[in-house]
Amino acid sequence: MKWINNMVFVLTLFGIMDHTLAQQYHSDALIEVASFGKYRAIGVSVNTANRLFVAFPKQNTDYQYGLTEIVNGERVPYPNEEWNKPGEEAGHFVSVQDLYVDANDFLWVLDSKPAPSGSIFGDKGEAAEGQFKLLKINTRKNQVEKSYNFDDLDKSKSGLNDVRVDVQKNKAYLSDPGQAAIIVLDLATGKTRQVLEKTSFTLADPDLILVYDGVEMRDKNGKPFMSNVNGIALTHDFKYFYFKPINKTHLYRIETKYLTDESLTEKELESKVEDMGDVGVTHGLIADKKGNIYLTNSLDYTIKYLSPDGQLHTLVQDSRLLWPDSLGIGTDGFLYFSCAQLPQDPNWSNGKNRTELPYRVFKVQLP
Repeated sequence: MKWINNMVFVLTLFGIMDHTLAQQYHSDALIEVASFGKYRAIGVSVNTANRLFVAFPKQNTDYQYGLTEIVNGERVPYPNEEWNKPGEEAGHFVSVQDLYVDANDFLWVLDSKPAPSGSIFGDKGEAAEGQFKLLKINTRKNQVEKSYNFDDLDKSKSGLNDVRVDVQKNKAYLSDPGQAAIIVLDLATGKTRQVLEKTSFTLADPDLILVYDGVEMRDKNGKPFMSNVNGIALTHDFKYFYFKPINKTHLYRIETKYLTDESLTEKELESKVEDMGDVGVTHGLIADKKGNIYLTNSLDYTIKYLSPDGQLHTLVQDSRLLWPDSLGIGTDGFLYFSCAQLPQDPNWSNGKNRTELPYRVFKVQLP
């Protein structure tokens, strides 16, 4: 067994994890919260009453609801059925990508259908421009209170992916892998600023090709999966904003006082970015009240966290963690997260469907 453990470790270093060997990983700490059959869950968030919200982007034919609340393990369309029906963009979900419950318990819903050139899922030759809106939902009244439509965003290139809301500065920060940039949305005016565009901190490393079960993650045209800045996190004191591309192993952060300072030049802003070191290939990020930054890692089937002292720890490792993605933290002391299984898709697996149904949301106790 020691030899196998060492072998797995070596393979992980090279970004190649043999799934047969990986089956040895099991943790009793990993708890299944809900399963969804063929419907792929992505966005996850939890409010202070520990209500669990889960989103389902419209990425394939298996689609039913865009946004749900999980009640007794079942999906209930949220905030109502009407928003989840097909229809015009204004009053219906197009493709819910990310969720975030802010410090005031409002649920922010990023409804994001990227432009073909801005999508991390490959160009399917659909609409030339993306469709984007950010909704603010009152979770006590279960009502949409405000909608932001990103009218000043270049929707022919954008691919808004994740959102975090700074209630102290009345700003929203979004990752835009399509433009390799951070978008700062002023919640008072609805205007956006595009910062750190195509810098070494936001661009993917083109030489970092993801490999699973010995299969390179490439689309039908041989183009490798490549995501610029993707996962983001905001600390609870609103001081630091963390971010990184998927195809890059270093994690970065910047103080929000600089991120929101419009007087800084782009070069001055770049000089304020801090390199937090090598954390591996990760997807979703989230911060807890202690200042820990949680990172989902699909190459070695783990959830890790960077503690305030700069040390990287493994919270849980389990073979069921197939591309762990979005995260939410409950007041019950648990970290909730989805597993998107993206490398199992035929589109990224030489046409072979390696999905292990059902799609699920898990939870694990915080350290």
